[in-house]
Amino acid sequence: MLVCMVDERLGPGEACTRLIQSVKEKTACDGAVALRSPSLALEYALAALRSADGTGLEPGTQVMISALAPCWQFLTLEKLGYTPLVLDVCEETGLITPEICARGVAQGGRLLILTESMGVLPDIDAFLALGVPVIEDISQAALARYPVKAASGETAAAEEEPAVEGQPQGKAAGMCGSYAIFGMEDRDIVTAGGGAVLMAPARRDWIPLKALVDKAPSTDLMPDMNASLAYVELKEYARNEAVRKELFALYSHAIMSGRHKTYVRAEGEASTVYSFPLVLNTGFKDVKSYAQRKGIEVRQAYENSVIALRQEELAPSCICANSLLLRCALFPLYPRLGQKDAERIVKVLQSLP
Repeated sequence: MLVCMVDERLGPGEACTRLIQSVKEKTACDGAVALRSPSLALEYALAALRSADGTGLEPGTQVMISALAPCWQFLTLEKLGYTPLVLDVCEETGLITPEICARGVAQGGRLLILTESMGVLPDIDAFLALGVPVIEDISQAALARYPVKAASGETAAAEEEPAVEGQPQGKAAGMCGSYAIFGMEDRDIVTAGGGAVLMAPARRDWIPLKALVDKAPSTDLMPDMNASLAYVELKEYARNEAVRKELFALYSHAIMSGRHKTYVRAEGEASTVYSFPLVLNTGFKDVKSYAQRKGIEVRQAYENSVIALRQEELAPSCICANSLLLRCALFPLYPRLGQKDAERIVKVLQSLP
């Protein structure tokens, strides 16, 4: 990043290319483009799907999104002329379920933006079986991996091949749908300080996207300065994730005897650690005040979500999502959190009202 500043190479260039190559190596996607925002990434993904024959995904189409998805999804769809079909979630995971999505399809949903929030991966095969295109938003679950059987539908013989120590198993998050949005905003699991990488898992999906990318103005592409920061974060991801998992284990142990719970998640690479979401058994304000008195700052986990944006309109149909909006708190969890701060947070979690 410093080199970019000294050489005044701030626009899209070599660092952007290096970032894309790193993403391709870590996810095995066929092609990718680094853009200035997740909303732009969604716009390009929708345009690529429209250009494919037989999709019927013209403006006006109902697009299914989670009530706990980031609000930029809702706003971008409205801006482009699509109709957001907002779906409720499961309280144990904070994710929509295949059953909820099936009801959305029955109501006219023709595309699903599957938000894998809080690092928790869904039952992807069940969503793909619904027969609608899927765009995965992996901004909080990037580099997690689906279990082999759940992800790929490969032959039994392939599934029985022995795992190679040190080699990742299963498809990476984002590699099962038509496109994947790897957001890199300030609160995403990997940050560029702003921007997103849009990935096409398969060649058939990369071809129409590349045609759009080749004509894209430079103002749509991620600047090298941001790409350099993201590249460094990707290089450090494994080390940072190991630290985050250690902290997560400490926090989880601290709440075992309390009234408050975190989400159900798979172990190992099947989920990533995105902060520490705690579903409260009491009001958020009481817990926030208590934590602040102990020097710990907590925030609402879904303060920038779709339902936070349109709560009055969506609360009656998205009961679980509305409940989680009001009761789910994020406690500080990041790799450079000092030992003293971590110990203080553990004590607060153990003694929450």
